[in-house]
Formats: sequence, C-alpha cells, structure tokens
Amino acid sequence: MVEQKSLSTFVKWTSSLKMAEDILGCKWSLTVLQLVQQGICRPGLMERSVEGLTTKVLNERLRKLTRYKILQRHAYPEIPPRVEYHLTAFGEKFVGILDRLAELDEELNS
Repeated sequence: MVEQKSLSTFVKWTSSLKMAEDILGCKWSLTVLQLVQQGICRPGLMERSVEGLTTKVLNERLRKLTRYKILQRHAYPEIPPRVEYHLTAFGEKFVGILDRLAELDEELNS
C-alpha cells in the first residue's frame, strides 16, 4: 500500500513538472501570461501588442493555458464576438511562483 501511495504522488509530481516545463519552455506562454497580468485580455490586442506573435501561435498558447486551468476563457454573447482571458485562482498562484523565480534569478545575478 505504501508503494501505491508513493506512485500516485510521483505521477502527480511528474504531471505538474511536465505542465511547468511546457509553459516555461515556451517564450510565448510567458509573454501571454505577462500580457494578461497587465490587463491585456483580448486576443486581438495581445497580437497587436507583441511583434512576431502570430494568430496561430497565440491561439495555441491560449488553448494550452486554458487547458492547464491557468487562464479562463470568457466569450461574450455579442456581435461582433468578444472573447477575453483572465487568470484563474490557480493561475494567480502559478504566476506568483514565476514571480518568485524571477526574484531568485535577480538575487543570483546581483
């Protein structure tokens, strides 16, 4: 029984690390998170705010961050359609961890 518990803990830990690696390994994911933190929540505005960010890549990143429950997608029933993305409670925690990593990096490099 002890082995089964440690295996499930290992699987959860591995899953979390894969998620973090997937997000941290992509400069566009971090860019999208920064934009949302700055209040830039609409995809069109995100795309216009960052040179080199294509619609395809932006949509892939938004889908992935939504799938990981870091961002929440809200579609408004309007014409023309309007979609906004916001950090979830989990996303706020995740971004907090990224902020702490940035602080550690500054500490190491000073």
